[in-house]
Amino acid sequence: MKKLMEKLEGLLEIGGIRKDITLLVVSGIALLISLFAPADILPFNIAWVAIILCGIPIILEAVIGLVTAFDIKADVLVSLALIASICIGEHFAAGEVAFIMQLGALLEDLTVAKARAGIEKLVHLTPQTARVITNGTEQTVPAERVKVGDILRILPGETIPVDGVIISGETSVNQAVMTGESLPVDKSVGDDVSSGTVNQFGAFEMRASKVGEDSSIQRMIRLVQSADAGKAKIVGMADRWATWVVIIALSAALLTWLITGEIIRAVTILVVFCPCSLVLATPTAIMAGIGNVTKHGFLVREGDALERLAKVKKICFDKTGTLTYGAPKVTAIKGVSDMSEAEVYSLTASAEQFSEHPLGRAVVKCFKSENNSLQSADNFRMTAGRGVYAEVDGKAVLSGNVRYLNENGVDIPDTVKADTEQYISKGCTVIYTAVNGRLAGFIVLADTIREQSKSMISELRSLGVEPVLLTGDHKNAAENIAKQLGISEVRSNQLPEDKMDFIDSSQKNSCPVAMIGDGINDAPALKKADIGIAMGGVGSDIAVDAADIALVDDEVKELPHLLALAKKMMNTIKVNLTFSMTLNFVAIALAITGILNPVIGALVHNAGSVAVIINSALLLKWRKKK
Repeated sequence: MKKLMEKLEGLLEIGGIRKDITLLVVSGIALLISLFAPADILPFNIAWVAIILCGIPIILEAVIGLVTAFDIKADVLVSLALIASICIGEHFAAGEVAFIMQLGALLEDLTVAKARAGIEKLVHLTPQTARVITNGTEQTVPAERVKVGDILRILPGETIPVDGVIISGETSVNQAVMTGESLPVDKSVGDDVSSGTVNQFGAFEMRASKVGEDSSIQRMIRLVQSADAGKAKIVGMADRWATWVVIIALSAALLTWLITGEIIRAVTILVVFCPCSLVLATPTAIMAGIGNVTKHGFLVREGDALERLAKVKKICFDKTGTLTYGAPKVTAIKGVSDMSEAEVYSLTASAEQFSEHPLGRAVVKCFKSENNSLQSADNFRMTAGRGVYAEVDGKAVLSGNVRYLNENGVDIPDTVKADTEQYISKGCTVIYTAVNGRLAGFIVLADTIREQSKSMISELRSLGVEPVLLTGDHKNAAENIAKQLGISEVRSNQLPEDKMDFIDSSQKNSCPVAMIGDGINDAPALKKADIGIAMGGVGSDIAVDAADIALVDDEVKELPHLLALAKKMMNTIKVNLTFSMTLNFVAIALAITGILNPVIGALVHNAGSVAVIINSALLLKWRKKK
């Protein structure tokens, strides 16, 4: 019996969406011919085409569910109605019911996507090879062969293959992949580095401390897998109510047959009680909802995503690249003594024009974006993790951190330190500039808030959803951004597992959560959340694959529309369901009294299904009111 069931399941899986559409078109044409063509023209009732093409898969599905798991779904009642209609010769009614049910199933298939974890892309983040130093000789080996204690050499621009500690050299590491920090972190001897992060410049040597399954990137993969496994799937509304529908329909049909003695009335009850419009109620609304949000820049990757989104009570935001632009920009410039801001900016940018450091490149980019011209720089020298030296317009310019200037004999007055502290306390980074051995001024860089973020947060709150800032960035930067946006709940220094724990805790307290992020470090949280939304434009492929919805153009101002549309869609589904059930009970009453026969009952189903589709289609042009 088990082998037979497996063969039947295999038969049901053959083909695809294109095949299903073809079969539905053929069945629909057959039903129209059966309804309007004179019966004596054809050698047999052509409605059998719809019964065979659409009905048999439904009956097989019902049998498999009952035999393997005693699972009573909507297709059980449909199968009974099909068989009963055929037994009394009402072939059109049987074919029409099968056609409508298969149409609903097709719509569900179009809206429910296959699970996409994107885990294979996470695997490819880890380099396939590593440079291992043995007795002073460099040898390239497969990354999986690296052992704890091995010495590795990492060149500029390379991704670090395993976790470890720097033993020689200095550099700056982009850790956004793991922590979400917007600015690169300077590293020197004794500092830890993680697999999957990127060496920005400067070669260094490191001692491996965690390899293989223990490395940071492998831990990230396991987090994504565990988060996906724990996410519950929404059960179809028709299947959720199927057991009760079957019991009521069979009881009503049996009692009517026993009392009236007319089997045609009993069969009519089974036909009109088939949940055709009930099956269409949800997928048609979801398809219309997806069509609506697509025009607003959202790619819905999971069919039931909008259903889950409508229920959320909290929306957790990653900071970098989501609420902010994710790139450092010059936000303040100040000259010291007789040096003007313009001179400080020009000299610093000119000195940094050959710099490999991300902060130096950011200064140059911002300077040039304002249509300024760089001056020529000679004798350029760069000290990793400190700063740069260059001769600009005959002036000796030093640009870097406090340590770099102190090492070159330039003191930072206490008044200037106090002045810069206000920026540092907000999570900003300060570059000091000295000219001819004297402090000339400083430039402040910070990740800047997206223009639409503040109004978007306000609109989300008006929809009854509480925003939460959930970021891997440090406390000062996180609290500064949250204060500007009016977000009261802030969680900073969050590793991927910390974000997952926060979401899990909220869910256990019956608080559905949405997560919005852009980085690879957000992927586990995007999977764990009831609904994950990824920034598709600036976000990583891993984040997009882990999410249920992707915001293609990164226009966060459209998020309130997405949430409002999800709630509107759920209201539409409830209206559809209420209408469908009401129509069914009215039709049953008419069937019991003998007013409806199976064919008229099937046509009533058609009318109900059309009404549901039209109501759902109104969502296509719906727009949130400002």
